Amino acid sequence: MGRVLIVDDSTMVREMVSNQLTEAGIEVVEAQDGAEGVEVMKSQSFDLVVTDVVMPRMNGYEFCRWVKNNTKNVPVIMCTTKGEEFDKYWGMKQGADAYIVKPYHPSELLKIVKELLAAV
Repeated sequence: MGRVLIVDDSTMVREMVSNQLTEAGIEVVEAQDGAEGVEVMKSQSFDLVVTDVVMPRMNGYEFCRWVKNNTKNVPVIMCTTKGEEFDKYWGMKQGADAYIVKPYHPSELLKIVKELLAAV
């Protein structure tokens, strides 16, 4: 169905999202932060990225910009606690295809992932 990179500094969040997507038949790879996400993306290809914003070394905004500047149309979903209007605006300005504020219902993320993968 697709190959997704999950980038989040929280092991618990990565595992939760990974389990949800795997159960839906989606192949998942994980990275701890944007810097590790860049290294993984340099050696592997993905159909979609799900990233947090607040992370050490390279935040989600910087990582999203890197993805958009260095890959061919890989959609990016930002999942973050940063829910102010400016945060959403800034995330979309960096190239995010969707912006979800935590906490969210797992079905919301799965719906957006499936829609974006279907469009790829």
